[in-house]
Amino acid sequence: MLVIIQARTSSKRFKNKILYSFYGKPLIHHVIEKIKKSKKVKIVVSTSINKEDNKLVSFLIDNKIRYYRGSLNNVAKRLYETALFERENFFLRISGDSPLIDFRIINKIINIFEKNKHFDLITNVFPRTFPSGQSVEIIKTSTLGKNLKFFSKIDKEHVTRFFYRNSSKFRIKNFANKKNSSIKKLSIDTLSELKLILSNFTKKKFLNYSYFDEKN
Repeated sequence: MLVIIQARTSSKRFKNKILYSFYGKPLIHHVIEKIKKSKKVKIVVSTSINKEDNKLVSFLIDNKIRYYRGSLNNVAKRLYETALFERENFFLRISGDSPLIDFRIINKIINIFEKNKHFDLITNVFPRTFPSGQSVEIIKTSTLGKNLKFFSKIDKEHVTRFFYRNSSKFRIKNFANKKNSSIKKLSIDTLSELKLILSNFTKKKFLNYSYFDEKN
């Protein structure tokens, strides 16, 4: 399964967050290493053609990580083009601000996909029962491409919003979280959020994190 990580350096609330280094590696590398724990994926980072993302691309090249560059603001089109470039009929979308993504959830959605390849979208956020930072979505490439012309400005930034708003027109399968958890957010939008997470984790726990091992 192709995993497309959407990432850019121009986050307004935490500029260059994906290159912010902790535990010896930038945030984006932690995301990639978590995803690689799944043995069912190949990874490509989808970023923009803007020059401010050159430093991200340099990092990816140095670490032999595949990448694709496209529109900064039309993220939906960028991901569609990335999937076409990789010649994949489906792809799994993961945000670059999810350094605690659990590969077990990735394996779960891939297993569902292997038995349900007729869906346009397989997801765990419709409705959301997993915390932010544990979101996974498998999207049919052709379905995304056929509907790009209908996307609003905000839809172009939030890739699957259009499908959820028009869910009756698409084949969508959701899987729910059976774990009773008080955790609501594991993604990183600000430096203070990252520092809070790091203050609550040992290095070992962070690097080997499993959402399903949490007791709360």
